[in-house]
Amino acid sequence: MINNAFIFIIVSIVLTLLSLLLDRKKTVMGLKKGWKMFQNIAIPFLNILILVSLALYVVPPSLIVKYLGPGSGWGGQMIAAIVGSITLIPGFISYPIASVLIKEGASYAIVATFMTTLMMVGVVTLPLEIAYFGRKVAILRNVLNFITAIVIGTFVGFIL
Repeated sequence: MINNAFIFIIVSIVLTLLSLLLDRKKTVMGLKKGWKMFQNIAIPFLNILILVSLALYVVPPSLIVKYLGPGSGWGGQMIAAIVGSITLIPGFISYPIASVLIKEGASYAIVATFMTTLMMVGVVTLPLEIAYFGRKVAILRNVLNFITAIVIGTFVGFIL
């Protein structure tokens, strides 16, 4: 059986070769830019993965299930929403974290709430947001997104 990663790699290679045939200069420039971007994100990505691994090593799965599992209810959802709101992690790093949380016993509803607040609510970036959009708009946006994230998490919990 062929897995999705293998298909993705083959398609990427074929499209890169096609791009080389169509415009070699632009393709090489794009590959160089992509490599620089990879170098810029590799260290932060590895650092966060190491921190998450250490945290999961220290925190037993039973504790994750207790506070973030299916039986944790609204309390677990609020913990996930608050942690997601104050954490500043890029999206591409949050997906492996979500996978690990689910494997360790966290519920889909809680992981959905965490992921949604992570992307939509920015407590850490609030001062910058206030500077650009004004106090009222920045706070209103964050409060509405916080509530929306909880609704989305609850909806995911009902579906899954």
